[in-house]
Amino acid sequence: MPSSPRFLQPQARPDIERPRLDLSGPLLARALETLVAGTEAQGGIEQWIDALKLKSRMFQQALEPMLNGGPAELPLDSFASLCAFMASVRRRVGPFLEQPAYGEMVEAISALLDGARDTGGTDERLTAFCARFPQDKKHRWVRDLAAEILHNLDPERYPLMCRWVWDRKANTGVIREIWFDDNVDNITINVPDGYGTYLVLREELSQYLTDNGVFRDVIWYVDLLCAKIYADYISAQGGVYLRADFSAPGDPMEHTRRLLGLDGVQAGTGRTRLKAISGEAYVIEDSNLLD
Repeated sequence: MPSSPRFLQPQARPDIERPRLDLSGPLLARALETLVAGTEAQGGIEQWIDALKLKSRMFQQALEPMLNGGPAELPLDSFASLCAFMASVRRRVGPFLEQPAYGEMVEAISALLDGARDTGGTDERLTAFCARFPQDKKHRWVRDLAAEILHNLDPERYPLMCRWVWDRKANTGVIREIWFDDNVDNITINVPDGYGTYLVLREELSQYLTDNGVFRDVIWYVDLLCAKIYADYISAQGGVYLRADFSAPGDPMEHTRRLLGLDGVQAGTGRTRLKAISGEAYVIEDSNLLD
């Protein structure tokens, strides 16, 4: 597994709340099987792993200067490029790409990254980040933005923590889809949606993958498996959840691709799915990460 940048080496935090997760082995087996089958027809799973690594490098190149008390400076073009690869963010962030809102956005990101080496304060920093924005349904994407920034900047220290992985208030997410309970559709899963939960989930899935022959790039395999699990739920629901972001798929991996933001740019055009406040699509040089 690739190592993290030197300045972000993982640190153990025994004081983090670590809930018990009752996950279903058969449901995980089915998800892994469909993931392998779905990626085989599209270049193989390694191509998807490489795309996730490339996405992470994009975040690191743009945001590393802001770490460890660095200046709160982030060129708008760099931030817009990152937003194109975050599905729940790119359709709603437009108003914050204009001044003075963009300056406030950069300040919020700088505060989120202040102390990022200490995961013990993760939940507090996420809460503080979200508190800088309106507290309504139209701005729920803000939590996903913070989660994507932390995960892609330091994927070994921060697991994927987007709402589609687990949203306690809505009682939805990957955890619910692989929960070990025949009556799961009629219960409320009493599991917090803090850093510790996402960490335990990644550890459980990493162990499952290792037991099934995955020994390299495990953290990226976990991301893919999580996305495929929730993508299958979206497909089963007819694309109702987050309809604006995840329309009816044309192939079995379409929702997975969108959840992970790997469809951010239209191949050959540079046109992104990121919309400016005017409604126009941003254009960047990079092509689709899966091309």
